[in-house]
Amino acid sequence: MQVDYIIVGIGLAGIGFCEQLKVNNKTFVVFDDKSQQSSVVAGGLYNAIVLKRFTSVWKSKEQLQMALPMYANLERSLNVKLDYKIPVYRKFASLEEQNDWFAASDKLQLAEYLSTNIIKNENDAIDAPFGFGKVLQTGRIDVKCLIDAYKKQLIKENLFFEEAFNYEAIELLENGMVYQNTKAKHIVFAEGFGVVKNPFFNTLPLVPTKGELLIIEAPDLKIDFVLKAGVFLIPLKDDLYIVGATYEWEDTTNRITEKAKNELLTKLKKHINCSFKVVNQVAGIRPTVKDRRPLVGQHAIHKNMYVLNGLGTRGVMIGPYVAHQLYNFIENDVPLDNEVDIKRFTNLS
Repeated sequence: MQVDYIIVGIGLAGIGFCEQLKVNNKTFVVFDDKSQQSSVVAGGLYNAIVLKRFTSVWKSKEQLQMALPMYANLERSLNVKLDYKIPVYRKFASLEEQNDWFAASDKLQLAEYLSTNIIKNENDAIDAPFGFGKVLQTGRIDVKCLIDAYKKQLIKENLFFEEAFNYEAIELLENGMVYQNTKAKHIVFAEGFGVVKNPFFNTLPLVPTKGELLIIEAPDLKIDFVLKAGVFLIPLKDDLYIVGATYEWEDTTNRITEKAKNELLTKLKKHINCSFKVVNQVAGIRPTVKDRRPLVGQHAIHKNMYVLNGLGTRGVMIGPYVAHQLYNFIENDVPLDNEVDIKRFTNLS
């Protein structure tokens, strides 16, 4: 088989890049062994505001302009529902926070995303005496549904290999490479935290950050918005809600823990006062970077090898944006944004 690209990893980064290839009529195959779960356990929110500080997410406008049309196209091509438009309510802890919200909403880059109306709490199941601020242009991508449907489509098209990638089996050529029975011009590694085992890019300063989520059933809660109050509370259907997420830097396994469960429940109980039960718990390792920017770029020696990684906690927004950047860099010689280019870490070999 001869293709333009081999893609390693089919999380949000890999899917974003595959979509760039499809739009531009490039051929590819994908390898993935299901070892990395950060995309699968993601809450899937897209939101242009950092709600802790009421500031703008980096390049949020450009990211949303790239991401939302892509997910709309995927809904049509995969015949699934992915994008659930839902507002985010930020619970205010004090009058001072209300004032900070109003001050932020006056800023040019934030005005279109922050409602200036304070929403009074009328839900007895929520403890919010100071009400909420409403974030606009927000929603949730069903990431698990996306990955499952995308993988199924790739299998149907004979483009998917569910197996661990053997880095030592790459045979480098002058104008590409051969891997197993596949000859390709380029290879893009989008394997998330799995990159730490990749001998070509394992010097990247990736910080593994474990995240755990709970799924609770709360029949009396009855909210149709995402609540941000210490934790995120994301409504699903049938009175189910996602509660998340934790941040853990020592444990790099995908095992769920009682510690994380207790942490999330302690925070949750400070904000809601209705009964609920935990019905599921999931864990995954996020590929994060100390400067909170993705890791995108070309290998220093092997010019047909590239990395697309480090999406962190906002993968549904940033994934399509950096995939587009990498594609334009490879195919059209458009320079990468300095803030995402791996060259910013000058100590890389």
